[in-house]
Amino acid sequence: MNLRDKRFLVFGTGKSGVSAAKLLKSQQLAVKLYDGNENLDRMAFYEKNPDLSDVELITGTLPEKEMHHVDILVVSPGVPVDLPVVTAMWEQGTAVWGEIELAYAFAKGDILAITGTNGKTTTTTLLGKIMEERYDDVMVVGNIGIPYTSMAEQTTEKTVTVAEISSFQLETIHTFAPKVTAILNITPDHLNRHHTMENYIAVKESITKNQTPDDLCVLNYEDEALRTFGESLETRVFWFSSARALQDGCYLQDGTIFLSEGGRATEIVRTEKLHLLGRHNYENVMAAAAMAYGYGVPLADIRKALLCFTAVEHRIEYTVEKRGIQFYNDSKGTNPDAAIQGIKAMDRPTFLIGGGYDKDSSYGEWIDAFEGKVKELVLIGQTREKIAETAREHGFEAVTLADSLEEAVHICYEHAAPGDAVLLSPACASWGMFADYEERGRRFKEIARSLKE
Repeated sequence: MNLRDKRFLVFGTGKSGVSAAKLLKSQQLAVKLYDGNENLDRMAFYEKNPDLSDVELITGTLPEKEMHHVDILVVSPGVPVDLPVVTAMWEQGTAVWGEIELAYAFAKGDILAITGTNGKTTTTTLLGKIMEERYDDVMVVGNIGIPYTSMAEQTTEKTVTVAEISSFQLETIHTFAPKVTAILNITPDHLNRHHTMENYIAVKESITKNQTPDDLCVLNYEDEALRTFGESLETRVFWFSSARALQDGCYLQDGTIFLSEGGRATEIVRTEKLHLLGRHNYENVMAAAAMAYGYGVPLADIRKALLCFTAVEHRIEYTVEKRGIQFYNDSKGTNPDAAIQGIKAMDRPTFLIGGGYDKDSSYGEWIDAFEGKVKELVLIGQTREKIAETAREHGFEAVTLADSLEEAVHICYEHAAPGDAVLLSPACASWGMFADYEERGRRFKEIARSLKE
């Protein structure tokens, strides 16, 4: 598509929107910025982003005349596509893109893309490390915190880009066509945005929609929806499983991860040599290894990267030990299923901090997963009463409510004994108390490290 005569409106002034506007401006394309917050401090925005000082910023209600002067609306991931203003522009024939689609229009080289409800960041980071063992020009972008639009212009035909892609970002792809994709798992999440599980599954699976039969999709064999989906794909499929041996795929058996082709299995790595905890992390390892191998990376390079890799920040991240009590930051456990994996990884009695923003999740399975590991649940945020009620309904009575993360950490520290763990794994988003899960995780670490022995 020739974009030279197109008029762009970028919806959203956060990190993603700013990066999109900068990319468009650097390409000398017609662009305006829009934010629905009529109280947005324009002066502060331009002071923070001086290179956008000559880009018009519209705030509040978008005037109808502006809507008719837009060819492509670029929405940030946090902007629901069913907002009336977005729907109206779609209905009038305006193209609606996200930052992934916009970046892809300008990027060069091959892209390997990862989605799934849980494990995306660890798998993306790990795959990036594997690629760096083999290739000189590797970029890791996307939902991991580095907008793809901020790196697109730096890519060349030799660039290998590894991207973490969220369901929000997949809603607005059109031509985005990775050489290798992976869908790690699909469990209920963001239903306040996608409304039904069927919609959520369809959005996740759309990461493959532009792949060809020569491309590759890596799928979790133990996810029933993905197993059915994989059987219908024309794209090449490579499976991974933590529960059974596979003829073709990666699998975990007796503490060893194997790669099998045509029933001929080769050992990749013993899990005891990895610097990662939990079966869910071994699934992430298998997915990353399968993607890399499918792209052409030798097993020796894959193995070398796996043995050096450590857990990513905010995902069951060891923080500090005080008075014999170990603290773990799992702030990225922003939904019940992710938080279940955090609990499963704990190998000692645990004081658990949960709660936060309500994404219309249910918490019964999370409570049931405590399995005698959790000594006390300390709850914060908007969901604390809802989760406390669910805990009591499921027979778990050791629940305490706190007014802040700091109070929650201190309660855990006062009640815990040497040999116990304190785990922040909220099962909820951070919004309302923190800007994002990263700020929540950093604050947890600050509080834990400041505790007196």
